[in-house]
Amino acid sequence: MPEKTPADFWFDPLCPWAWMTSRWMLEVERVRPVEVRWHVMSLAVLNEPRLGEMSEEYVALLKTAWGPVRVCVAAEREHGPEVLGALYTALGTRYHNQGKERNRETLVEALAEAGLPAGLADAAESDRYDAEVRASHKSGIDLVGQDVGTPVIAVPGADGGQTAFFGPVVTPTPRGEAAARLWDGTLLVASTPGFFEIKRTRDTEPSFD
Repeated sequence: MPEKTPADFWFDPLCPWAWMTSRWMLEVERVRPVEVRWHVMSLAVLNEPRLGEMSEEYVALLKTAWGPVRVCVAAEREHGPEVLGALYTALGTRYHNQGKERNRETLVEALAEAGLPAGLADAAESDRYDAEVRASHKSGIDLVGQDVGTPVIAVPGADGGQTAFFGPVVTPTPRGEAAARLWDGTLLVASTPGFFEIKRTRDTEPSFD
């Protein structure tokens, strides 16, 4: 079996597009020798410098973003990074596929599904782990710059450093060989020196089917 390539993936549980990309990455793990390593980033932290330019509605949304990332970081610190993937899946399924409220009850449900203690939900209302949230966010965003969002993905580069990029933003989730082709193509363009961006306007909402 070929050695697996580590793919570091930074996510905020609130972002539906990051959720789509994360489901694609799970498919990539099935069709390519890749192992995803999960990390937290924060839309609330990312957007702090721009709060004055945003609508009241989006600012209110960002306030609700603190709780889930705090709980994720608390789980990682107290139970190890290996629990993050299952917890993210449990949270994302409830937020995006099931449309559940971003409240304590949903956090407790997700923790239970991931085999974690309900008491970790207390972290949502505490700033105890905020320094760790910011540090994890910084480790990802520093690889790509401030002009992007979540997710950020990084893989080992040919020069011994890391090849990192935002996205890809895609819906619905590619499966099988389509997932493999997207992975191969994304790595090809991202590893090209001087390459920065391909983009087109989104004309559909995320499809969670």
